Amino acid sequence: MKSFTVGTKGKGLVLQERDRHLLRELGTMRLIDREQAKIVAGFGSTTRANTRLLALARAHLLTRFFMGTSGGGQKALYSLSRMGANLVEITYRSPRRHLDEVITTDSFVHHQMAINQVYCAFKYQPFLVRGVEFVRWLTFRQPLEAGARLIPDGYCEVKSPREILASFVEVDLGNEGFAIWKQKVQAYLRYAVSGNFESHFQRPRFRVLVIVNSERRLQAIRRVVAGLTDKIFWFSTLDSIAEHGVWSEIWLRPRGDEKHMLLHP
Repeated sequence: MKSFTVGTKGKGLVLQERDRHLLRELGTMRLIDREQAKIVAGFGSTTRANTRLLALARAHLLTRFFMGTSGGGQKALYSLSRMGANLVEITYRSPRRHLDEVITTDSFVHHQMAINQVYCAFKYQPFLVRGVEFVRWLTFRQPLEAGARLIPDGYCEVKSPREILASFVEVDLGNEGFAIWKQKVQAYLRYAVSGNFESHFQRPRFRVLVIVNSERRLQAIRRVVAGLTDKIFWFSTLDSIAEHGVWSEIWLRPRGDEKHMLLHP
């Protein structure tokens, strides 16, 4: 395995495969905090995670900045630097933050961290069904179709012995109006019947997983969706995923009160 040493003035940092994996994952996740880094890179302790993240930042492979917390403190966040992106040969696409900058509030950061929580749940949480494996996660910079203005927060494929579960992901933190949600639902429905999904992704069908920040918000969006369709949409909350895991019975359909698993034995 090829090794790398980075650094200046004779104080080099020898990169491990775990470090390179973390850098590559930031190509998808865009930014990360310590807890998500522990999941992605498999750090066994908080101290080890803090030490390694700081070392990668000092080696200019990560850019560290700080977000103010509700308790008056600060939380360190890390994004991929241009040097880090070049090292692992991925496209540089990171938030424009200055080294050690302190930000008080940022809707992009909060939204991206929530998307990352869902991504980590799909890729790194143990599967409850035997024989299931993570296939891929895609991010989008352009709409799914020209003129549709539909840009999902993510797309995930998971393979089971019975099928490949293909799902678009929508993470909602309460910032989009219901009129926008109605347009979004209609766009997904048009995409589902157009045949373009199968052409683009080589899968016969898809689901739309809507993950929100509160039970109240979940029910409000469900009502919007239920007025248009009872198909393809599934709903849960970030808290449910954090507490029970993405593969548990935490998912609601547009109508009805029964909770479902995404995959069945």
